[in-house]
Amino acid sequence: MRFERSHARGTAFVAVAGSLVLLAAACGSGDNGSSSGGSSSTGALDGRGPITFATGKDTSGFLPKQLAAWNAAHPNEKVELKELPEDADAQRQQMVQNAQAKSDAFTVLNMDVVWTSEFAANQWITQIPEDKVPDLGKLIPATVETAKYRDKLYGVPITSDGGLLYYRTDLLTKAGIAAPPKTWDEMLADCQKVATLPEAKGMSCYSGQFEKYEGLTVNFSEAINSAGGDIVDKDGKPNVNTPEAKAGLEELVNGFKTGAIPKAAITYKEEESRRAFQDGKLLFLRNWPYVYSLANKTDGSSKVAGKFAVAPLPGKTGPGVSSLGGHDYAINSFAKNKATAIDFINFMASEARQKANIEATSQAPTWASLYDDPTLQKQFPYLAPLKASILGAKPRPKVVKYGDVTAAIQAAAYDALNGTVAPDKALSDLQTKLQSLITN
Repeated sequence: MRFERSHARGTAFVAVAGSLVLLAAACGSGDNGSSSGGSSSTGALDGRGPITFATGKDTSGFLPKQLAAWNAAHPNEKVELKELPEDADAQRQQMVQNAQAKSDAFTVLNMDVVWTSEFAANQWITQIPEDKVPDLGKLIPATVETAKYRDKLYGVPITSDGGLLYYRTDLLTKAGIAAPPKTWDEMLADCQKVATLPEAKGMSCYSGQFEKYEGLTVNFSEAINSAGGDIVDKDGKPNVNTPEAKAGLEELVNGFKTGAIPKAAITYKEEESRRAFQDGKLLFLRNWPYVYSLANKTDGSSKVAGKFAVAPLPGKTGPGVSSLGGHDYAINSFAKNKATAIDFINFMASEARQKANIEATSQAPTWASLYDDPTLQKQFPYLAPLKASILGAKPRPKVVKYGDVTAAIQAAAYDALNGTVAPDKALSDLQTKLQSLITN
C-alpha cells in the first residue's frame, strides 16, 4: 500500500491478457449497450453504461492495461480512468469534496482501507450486498473486515498490505550476522557491527516514513503496537497515553537523536525511503511489498539488486506488529451505472486479475490462495513473511472522523520526532485530542 500510489512497472500482462479478456466477459452480466443513467440513490445497484474509476496516480504502467482488458469486452460500458494526486491525503480530500457536492463524476473509488467508516457513515458510498460478490469468502478475512461498517459491506478488497523489514543480506553476512533482527535492540546492535565495514561508510541504520502524512500514522501505530500498546482499545476508546505507547514512541525519538535514523528521514514518504535504500544509504528499511520489484531491478536503477531480503518488522521483545494496509474498491452513492460498477469491481477483484497484478507490481493480493501459489512464491520469496505480517497486523483506528484523527496523530508524532515536544507530553495531549474526536 503506498500513500503516494506509485507502483512497479508491469511486465506480466501480455501472458495473461487473453484469459483476462475472457474473464472480463464472464464477470459482467452482459454488455447490453444500454446507458440507462442508473440510479443516484444510495441503495440500488442498477444502471448500465460507461463508468469512471477514481484512483491515486498510477506510475506502474499496468493499470491502463487492466482497464483495457475490461473495455475490450465491454465497449458500451467502458471505464474511464480519473487519476488523483499521489498523496493519499489529497486523494481523500478530492473524494470527500466530490461526495459532499453529490457529484457523479466518480463511479468507483479506490479507497484506503481506513476511509470506510467515514464514507459509509456519511452515506457517500453504497452498501454492497454480500451475495453480489461471489468470491468474497475466498479473500483473507481481515481484508474483508476493512470494507465493512457496522457489519455491512461497503467495498471489495483489491489489495492488502503489511509492513516488511528490508535488509542488506550481503552486509549482514560479511559482519557475521546469520539472521535478520527480531527486536529493535537486535537491529541497533546489527547496525553497529555493520558500521565497522568499509562498505558501510556513510550508511545509516534504519528508516521508515516520517514526513507528516498518512505514512507517519502507520509508522507511529506500528511502533506503539510493537511495544504492546494501542492507539484505541478493544472498545474503541483512546488509549495512547500509556507506558507501552511511550516505549514505542521513544524508540523512534531516540533513533533520530542518536542518528540511527538519518535526519533526512523526517522528510521521507515511501518513495524517498525506497530510493535511499536502493541507493545504498540504509541498512534496514521499513516499507511495503511494492519495493521488492523496484529494488531488484537490474537496469541500473538499484544498487542493491540481489543483495537484500525481507523479514517481519522488529518489535520490543520479539517480532513487531504491522499496520494493516490495502485498498478497497467502493461505489460512489451518487454515481450512475452501478450495475456496471459492481461487475467491474468483481472483475478487478478476481483471482486471475490479482495474480496478474502481483506479478507485475508485487502488490499484496487479498486472495488467500495466491500466497500459497508455488510460482508466485518462487518469484516473490517475501510472500511467507508478508502473509504473516498481514495475518498479525492491526488496523489503524476505525473511526468516522478518521481524517481528524490521523491529522492529530501525525501532529503529535511529528513534534515528538522533531524534538519540539517530549514524548510524554505528546502522548498526553494526543490522548486528550482523541477523546474529543472519538465517540462511541
